[in-house]
Amino acid sequence: MNDPIMPKTCTSDAALDTSGLNCPLPVLKTKKALAALRGGQRLHVIATDPGSQIDIPAFAAQTGHALAEEWREGDRFHFVLCKRPDGPG
Repeated sequence: MNDPIMPKTCTSDAALDTSGLNCPLPVLKTKKALAALRGGQRLHVIATDPGSQIDIPAFAAQTGHALAEEWREGDRFHFVLCKRPDGPG
């Protein structure tokens, strides 16, 4: 994926922009997007809700998905999650 807002090291199979949405919507939409992926695929999530800095990593840890990358660019928070290999979203 060649997205100019992504660092050169970031690769993903799908992207989800939750900009402008507040808790709990970024996490709920992330869960739904992960459910559509196969195990091992990566999802790039963009959020503007400051709570997502806590919520997205906590969601990943609780559900067994790996948080591969995390960074901030201006008012946007970026997360790359790798879907756990053996399960649903």
